[in-house]
Amino acid sequence: MRTAIIMGSTSDLSKVEPAVEILKNYGVKVDVRCLSAHRAHAGLSAFIEEANGNGTEVIIAAAGMAAALPGVVASQTVLPVIGVPLSGSVLDGTDALLSIVQMPPGIPVATVAINGSKNAAYLALQIMAVKHEEIKKRLLADREDMERVAMKANEEVIKKFQ
Repeated sequence: MRTAIIMGSTSDLSKVEPAVEILKNYGVKVDVRCLSAHRAHAGLSAFIEEANGNGTEVIIAAAGMAAALPGVVASQTVLPVIGVPLSGSVLDGTDALLSIVQMPPGIPVATVAINGSKNAAYLALQIMAVKHEEIKKRLLADREDMERVAMKANEEVIKKFQ
């Protein structure tokens, strides 16, 4: 079980670390790289080529502003690519969101919310759960825990206002 997380700049590290933690907590090997689509294209292509052959199952690509990274990654692999638009510019991530979500037909990038690296990790896990039963069981158990917490909160609200 292996994923890759690529960010375009080291300033993005704090925004992708939650995804790394979630994936590792599920026992997934995570290869993390800082490879700009604009400034390190040869290194990016070399890493994607490596990912295509080393058992990587999903790639998460996080970028802000023009946010070309997820699309460039998707253009070089048929592995599922999840784009994480990052805030940080005058447009607060909307520019990155629109850049990532508007991919041409045939080169899809699944896109999560601005700064949504946690959901990118969970989406990667759901994709891997198709093949890995242990991930599927753990995701289902975690969903049951979430429901219990939500229902407990609901009961507390009901008691407070009765």
